[in-house]
Amino acid sequence: MDKQQQKSRKKTSLSHRADKKALILGSIVATFIAVTPYLFYLYEGVPYEKVWDTFLFTYESKFYPNVYILAWTLTGKLIPLYLLFIWFFTCKHWWYHTLLVPIAMYAYQAFSIFKTDLTAIDSNQLIYLIPVMAVIIPSIYLIRARIFNRIYEESTTLEEMEEELKIKPKNFWDKLKDYF
Repeated sequence: MDKQQQKSRKKTSLSHRADKKALILGSIVATFIAVTPYLFYLYEGVPYEKVWDTFLFTYESKFYPNVYILAWTLTGKLIPLYLLFIWFFTCKHWWYHTLLVPIAMYAYQAFSIFKTDLTAIDSNQLIYLIPVMAVIIPSIYLIRARIFNRIYEESTTLEEMEEELKIKPKNFWDKLKDYF
C-alpha cells in the first residue's frame, strides 16, 4: 500500500504542476488578447504630419497624406494578424492550418502598406495567396476525407479522431518548429 500511495501522490503532484502551468499559460494568452484594444489605439500617438521624426527613426509617408493615416491603416491590418497568430498557436482542432490563409492575407496587406508605389491596399492579394491556398486547402480536404473514412469504416467518434490528429509538442518553441 505504501508504494501505491507514493505513486498516487506523485501523479497528483505532476497533475497539479500541469494544471498550474496551463493556468499560467492561459493567463498569459488571455492578457495578450485583453490588451488588444490598447494596441489598436496606439496609432493615436502618431502625429498628423507627413514626416514623423523620433529619436529612433524618421519616417516619411509617401502614399498617405500623413503618418497618422498610415498608422491607422497599419493597425487595422496588424491587430487581426496578431489575433490570428494567437488563435493559430493555441488552437487544438485539426483544421487550425486553415488559419494560415487569413494570416497570409493580412501579412501581405501589412507588408504592402509600406510599398511606395502602392495604389490600393486590398487589390491583387488573391494572386499572392494562391500558393498558400494551393497547399493548405488540399491538405485540409485530405485530413477531412481521412476522418470521414475512419468514422464510416470504424465506430470511432469525431472526438477520438480529432484527438488522434492533434499535434502535441512539448512547448511553444517545439510547436513553432513543427511549422517551419
